[in-house]
Amino acid sequence: MSKLPQKTIFTYETLVHATAGAAASIFAMSSVYPLDMIKFRKQLEDKELAEKSTFEGIIHLLKTEGIQSLYCGISPVLKTLGVSSFVYFYAFHGVKSLIPQEMRNSKNDFLLSLFAGVLNVITTNPLWVVNNRLKRCDEELQFTGLLDGLVHIATTEGISTLWNGVAPSLLLVSNPVINFTLYEALKRRFPIKTATAYFLLGALSKTIATILTYPLQVAQTRQRLTKGPRMSTAALLLTLLRKDGPSALFTGLESKLWQTVFATALMFATYEKVARLVFKLLLGTARRKNF
Repeated sequence: MSKLPQKTIFTYETLVHATAGAAASIFAMSSVYPLDMIKFRKQLEDKELAEKSTFEGIIHLLKTEGIQSLYCGISPVLKTLGVSSFVYFYAFHGVKSLIPQEMRNSKNDFLLSLFAGVLNVITTNPLWVVNNRLKRCDEELQFTGLLDGLVHIATTEGISTLWNGVAPSLLLVSNPVINFTLYEALKRRFPIKTATAYFLLGALSKTIATILTYPLQVAQTRQRLTKGPRMSTAALLLTLLRKDGPSALFTGLESKLWQTVFATALMFATYEKVARLVFKLLLGTARRKNF
């Protein structure tokens, strides 16, 4: 009696999903990076941008600081995003491949997204801490890249500093959990395999996820830039509420929605098309091989 083949997450299919996800994320972020920069500076309460809309902010920075201000820190961000997306997509689709087709549903998508998100946060948070420092383009900064930034912060401020903001980041796992669960559910509900459909489904799911979790993103950004002792997530959010009211928890939301919704929608559309193309060219009809 022949043995059934043992399932494993180490397959070409999983590798294709992870590589396509990373490439699509880098492409999408490259397309909207100035919007991300405006959102980032608004979250830090940049007074020059506080009362300006997203596009007014872009024009203001172009006039006062030059085009380079809109792309400050883009190289390390894209590198980190590539690593982060690869980890997330690999974990999500790797474990998903172990689940029988008939058992794939929104509940399992929720659990898979949660697992992938937690793993991603734990492994890549140090890179995002360095990124947030580099995005400020501080002339006094004593490092210029990811690796020297990791070493510098660890040696001068302590290794624990590299996990600043990890608490809100873990809470923010709820963002991709909501996003991916809704996206996968919508794909099953509307099985239309066009780039436009993927774009719209991605935009809708990300809009809902972003609005629900945005206050945590504000806390995350501020904690990652804190040197030394820092307030807890709850204390930081309460401080913002007392100081400036509920609107402080949504500082930069307009810029974030423009940036993240468009980027995520573009990412999903690109990812789906790239993955399908690679499967068609290299794997044929759902054929799997161990690598």
